[in-house]
Amino acid sequence: MEKLPNDPAILVSAVNMLLRDGEFDTLSSLCNSFNENIEDLKKRLHAAGFVYSETQKQIRPIGFDE
Repeated sequence: MEKLPNDPAILVSAVNMLLRDGEFDTLSSLCNSFNENIEDLKKRLHAAGFVYSETQKQIRPIGFDE
């Protein structure tokens, strides 16, 4: 994968897969590898109804853990 997908659902799936499969330890290292600004990525995800869970190391729907 050369760049992260633009479609929010595919983006969530791709990021979670890369983190789960151990290709990256953190969202920060993933963003650095794809030349993405982590805060911009988090804003895009939030606008689509998702947040990054530091404890789960996973992108989840907003409110999932509430």
